[in-house]
Amino acid sequence: MKAKDLRQLSEGEILVKEKELGEELFNLRFQHATGQLENVMRIPQVKRDIARLKTILKEKTLSKGK
Repeated sequence: MKAKDLRQLSEGEILVKEKELGEELFNLRFQHATGQLENVMRIPQVKRDIARLKTILKEKTLSKGK
């Protein structure tokens, strides 16, 4: 997920995307704990995407307040 693409989303869409990624991260962790996860590198990717979404959301709310 590119930051450039995420910046074009509205705040509501970013929140929905963040929730979806949070659920995906939960499922990935659950699969990893039970030994069913094939691609373990997906966990840090999802964590990075969540952090990226939170950063962009923070930027949007700060620029809105100016």
